Amino acid sequence: MRFIRVLFLSVLLLSLAPSSAAAQTPAPPSAVRVIIDSMTPEERVGQLFLVSFNGDSAAADSQIYDLIANRHVGGVILTAQNNNFSEADTLDRAKRLIGELQQIEWSSSVTPTQNSIRNTYAPLFVGISQEGDGAPADQILDGLTPLPSQMALGATWNASLSEKVGEVLGAEISALGFNLLMGPSLDVLEFPSATGGDLGTRVFGGDPYWVGKLAQAYIRGLHNGSNHKLLAIAKHFPGAGGADRLPQEEVATVRKSLEQLKQVEFAPFFAVTGNADEADETADGLLVSHIRYQGFQGNIRAATRPVSFDSQALGQILALPEFASWYEESGLLISDDLGSPAVREFYAASGNPFQARIAARDSFLAGNDLLYLGNIKGDDAPDSYTSITRTIDFFAQKYREDPAFAQRVDDSVARILAAKFKIYKNFSIGNVLASSSAPSPSANADIAFQVARSAATLVSPSQQDLASILPSPPRPNSRIVFITDAVSATQCANCAPRPILASDTFQNAVLRLYGPQSGNQIEGSRLRSYSFDDLKSWLDSSDESPLADSLKTADWVVVSVADATRGQPALLSRLFRERPSALLNKTLILFSFDAPYYFDATALSRFTAYYALYGKQAPFIDVAARLLFQELTPTGASPVSIPAIGYDLIDVTSPNPNQIISLSLDLPPAAATPEAGATPEPTVAPLFSIGDTISLRTSVIKDRNGNQVPDGTVARFSMLLTGEGGGILQQVESATTDGIARAAFGLDKPGLLEIRVASEPALISDALKLDVSQTGKVAITVISPEMTQPAPPTPTPEATQTPDAFIASDGRPLVSAWTIAMLIILFASGAFFAIASRFTKRRSAIRMALGMLFGGLLAYNVLAFGAFDLSNWLLEEKLRGVVYAALVGQALGLAAGWVWSRSKK
Repeated sequence: MRFIRVLFLSVLLLSLAPSSAAAQTPAPPSAVRVIIDSMTPEERVGQLFLVSFNGDSAAADSQIYDLIANRHVGGVILTAQNNNFSEADTLDRAKRLIGELQQIEWSSSVTPTQNSIRNTYAPLFVGISQEGDGAPADQILDGLTPLPSQMALGATWNASLSEKVGEVLGAEISALGFNLLMGPSLDVLEFPSATGGDLGTRVFGGDPYWVGKLAQAYIRGLHNGSNHKLLAIAKHFPGAGGADRLPQEEVATVRKSLEQLKQVEFAPFFAVTGNADEADETADGLLVSHIRYQGFQGNIRAATRPVSFDSQALGQILALPEFASWYEESGLLISDDLGSPAVREFYAASGNPFQARIAARDSFLAGNDLLYLGNIKGDDAPDSYTSITRTIDFFAQKYREDPAFAQRVDDSVARILAAKFKIYKNFSIGNVLASSSAPSPSANADIAFQVARSAATLVSPSQQDLASILPSPPRPNSRIVFITDAVSATQCANCAPRPILASDTFQNAVLRLYGPQSGNQIEGSRLRSYSFDDLKSWLDSSDESPLADSLKTADWVVVSVADATRGQPALLSRLFRERPSALLNKTLILFSFDAPYYFDATALSRFTAYYALYGKQAPFIDVAARLLFQELTPTGASPVSIPAIGYDLIDVTSPNPNQIISLSLDLPPAAATPEAGATPEPTVAPLFSIGDTISLRTSVIKDRNGNQVPDGTVARFSMLLTGEGGGILQQVESATTDGIARAAFGLDKPGLLEIRVASEPALISDALKLDVSQTGKVAITVISPEMTQPAPPTPTPEATQTPDAFIASDGRPLVSAWTIAMLIILFASGAFFAIASRFTKRRSAIRMALGMLFGGLLAYNVLAFGAFDLSNWLLEEKLRGVVYAALVGQALGLAAGWVWSRSKK
């Protein structure tokens, strides 16, 4: 009988294969119901679990083979930590592994088991977390396009770039066979922590509106890039941005009420669920994090459950209107890693042994549909595999014994199958296996550089101040010392470490872009590179070191930080405190390839300039090199607050007071363009009279960074009666949408009326004037004020390098200067010999004259070959400097000659 049902099911699923025009139509509930009815209890509960396994083999004797074929798990998550990816041929082998996993599920449905039973076929979820910026946020370290971190996207304030990055990622990982992305992160980093413990560059930023806007674009890109073969699972729901520790390490507590959570933490999730404008922008699921909220869940104690285990709290959140409709339409809830240290420590606090099946049951009954078990291991099991099988057996037994539990399982399985139908439309192995070739990262190499260039931020000083502090880049004869936070990673436990940012990476980028083969703007012999380990060794030792020797002659010191949570800011503070003389009279530049808020005000005051790049991939290093040589002007702005420099995101995203807000009539859209040859309708200005309603709109209101203000920014429209007895007649407050505010006024009183708008602190706007009378209609007159700006300070003109007949642009004497210097040296030495020989012995006169000759030649060579960097002095003094140097050298030579002449033979 079961064989007949499975055969009928296969025919039904094949009949559901849609045309391309119906690609977005979900499977009818009847199809999902048929599949569920054909499943055994074991198959149903198996669908609830996302599992992990170690290694890159899915052989018939492997544990993952058993979990798929005999335990019927719903999906698999692949990670670098579990050695699921190999170092050689990473992409090809990953694609082959994913195909093998899907083939196991298919084969178990078409090949009878030992009990002559065929399993019901449902494709596996195969998931990955690939957040960008390499290790540790990425699982695949080689072969894919090196994509930026989310914070780098946030620093561009550009939703189009966010969408493009999503498209590239969606296309590349879906081509390998992945159909589930654990991301993007929608956490709002409202108050960054300089001591670490937050998500750092793994978030879009600290403004809820912009996090939601960029997330919408990113998810749209994921869906379109993958041709809707990839589910986007937004994390870490309901929001971990306010946590003071990472959610996988320890259960964090956030002190906020429900209303506060709705304004900040929940807002980006609203944007990709109930408030999404398009289906493509809607998240397919939410990853429920292990976090507690004091003020919402009440007083927090050690026994207070995280939201991921609290059915009352999670249910209350999902009942909010913004989530309710999304959840009712088969929105998927996935628990965060149940095998994480945070979960184990929470259960250990009760004093009882940790049991995997109890944690899984509690998470499921809290409302999660899919349970990500990770590397879960109970205290009552020898390994993770045993814990997983016992958990599945426990669920299957409870399904048979508890009808309410069984109904809850069936509801979640229906959501899971509906999500799988969104990807595949019909369940057949040919439709599931990835057919496209492995991705070629070279095709998308440009996108990372675009983001890096747009994200690059000058944190300190301002651009105007930098122009006076640092008017020019390094010169060809400048000596540069690079101190780099070298980091490396491995693709697997047995793989060789690969440098992510080596100690000489920055130097190599500078040489490639500006060295002898690229314009010869810098000499390779004058560059030296050291790591933070070299810096620490020098500070820990009283002995001199190569780093100390290089710093003595350096003109520029370039410090690069890749991971500021490892104590690098403290190490730099030691350098400033313990070896201050090593950095005297040097241009000191700091590049952060991490989040920008880890350095305090005192440390930043020591640097000539501080740039934030938000990513350590190769394109970001190239952009940093171009910033150093002032080829690029940084255009990005930090998407998070930086307390050390007084950069407050709330203030930055408020309306710019130095703008004039335009006002216009809010008219219906213009009619379609007339056909060729047709006479266009003339544009008629609307007229108004008593009793009419006038609808108005503003221009896009800009914030202090030049971006549109966040949605919900308040604008106040005022209608005034001018002249004698005038005053405010009406005021309307309106919240912006896409930067634009709208309002309507009823014209119920005659007189000369004026309408203005203000959005504090932006108080200046156009004025709309109309003289409304009891009879007749009148038009509106728009009066645009002029923005009065304080007179800017008179800029100090920069020294221009005009061509000189004697000194080259790099500060070295030319041949003409050599000729004059030689004539002066020879003439002065000869004249001295002629005069001195009359008053002293001939031998003494010769010795002193030779001393003058050799002293003058030595002085000239010091200038010509750069033994001492006097180039800036020569550029100011020009030929006079050459003459001064030659005469000083001759005077010193004369003194040496006199000593020589007085010495005994």
